Amino acid sequence: MSDDTYTLRSGRLSATIKAHGAELCSLEDGITEFVWQAGPEWQRHAPLLFPIVGRLAKDELRHRGKTYRMTQHGFARDNRFAWAERDERSCTLVLEDSEATRALYPFAFRLSAGYAIDDAGLDLTLTIANTGKETLPASIGGHPAFNWPLQPGLAKESYALTFASAESSPIRRLDGGLLRPVTEPSPVKGAVLALSEALFTDDAVIFDRIESNAVRYAASTGPWLKMSWRGFRELGVWSKPSGAPFLCIEPWRGHASPAGFDGEFGDKPGLMHIAAGAEERLSYRIEVGSS
Repeated sequence: MSDDTYTLRSGRLSATIKAHGAELCSLEDGITEFVWQAGPEWQRHAPLLFPIVGRLAKDELRHRGKTYRMTQHGFARDNRFAWAERDERSCTLVLEDSEATRALYPFAFRLSAGYAIDDAGLDLTLTIANTGKETLPASIGGHPAFNWPLQPGLAKESYALTFASAESSPIRRLDGGLLRPVTEPSPVKGAVLALSEALFTDDAVIFDRIESNAVRYAASTGPWLKMSWRGFRELGVWSKPSGAPFLCIEPWRGHASPAGFDGEFGDKPGLMHIAAGAEERLSYRIEVGSS
């Protein structure tokens, strides 16, 4: 055990979490490492997105006549969380507002990230508490990156995402990091999204009307994983448009500002509005196996 990282174990599975960003940096079963190991193509593993998901216009947050600089995906991923609890199979990390965060985001909050492992997978529970006296506008999201392919030697095109339900609703795309106003036809055929690098030449695939609460990422053989989520309302799927050996499956509660929106932060579409003294709890689970 170190103060920078901590490893959970259950049966064949282990998961390592960093205090920096409360970020998952490894999930493996003794044979397969499922989490992207932050190579030169992208220097992160599975950052937490808070208090925004995506970008704001001009990277500016406006609140009560003042303007604050808030860059893409917020600041939680670049802050050190405090260890609140640690045991063999679970840990909880906490980030609270400070003078530094209030210079970017003028709200009081307490963000807890609780990880728990079992013999089949890993759970992450995110709890946002409003510790202030005014309504807390916020978004939150997961951004886990998984190796693609999961089994070396398999073609990336061997993999697909299979959703729990058919996903026929139009998708959204980004322009300059902001949500385009015009939707696009879903690339999902029934419940199956065939994966290829070409899918990401226009950046992330954004499901802002997702029907499913679970998706399986697999080829016809070899390691697989299944992600399921509660409390999240959108899903992003992303890899580097130029091609990279990872795939991000991202449950979101919120999204980038729509192109043309440059108003008061509290009016931004997609936000949670958490009452003073209240909290919001969201979670996702990663199950892994091999066939």
